[in-house]
Amino acid sequence: MKGTNILTKTLEAATILSFLGVIVVVLIQILSRYLPYTAVWTEELTRFLFIYSISFGAPLALKNKEFISVDILTGLLPQKVQEYYEAFIYLVVVILSFVIAYHGYTFIEVGKGQTSATMAVDMSVIHASIAISFVFIAIYAIFHVMNVFIHPKERSES
Repeated sequence: MKGTNILTKTLEAATILSFLGVIVVVLIQILSRYLPYTAVWTEELTRFLFIYSISFGAPLALKNKEFISVDILTGLLPQKVQEYYEAFIYLVVVILSFVIAYHGYTFIEVGKGQTSATMAVDMSVIHASIAISFVFIAIYAIFHVMNVFIHPKERSES
């Protein structure tokens, strides 16, 4: 799936860039303590970049199945039942993701016209991280559900 690879590479790059931004801004903040210039905007930008690094990284964690799961009971089930149970869980994730993304969109509307304290960034841009994250989480959860029914052999080998 070429589209999935492009999406994954884009999210990986965005995660890396936003987290590198966190590192650079924190270094600026540390250095500004010893310089005559005080960078008051660094705390706010660090928070925003961290929020977006999580928003870009969480869908990748779902794609790679790196979220914490308790599988002690499901490990006792037959393989086919485990696959269908996992598909059901991902289907629930899809539904909840779309519900949260919808409410994230309404949260964007709340942030329109409000600006952040030190950087004067429109808060709707920051609030968009919720919708962005959960749309991508839903996309990867849909792929997991599809893999159970379309490529069952590939799932068991990976």
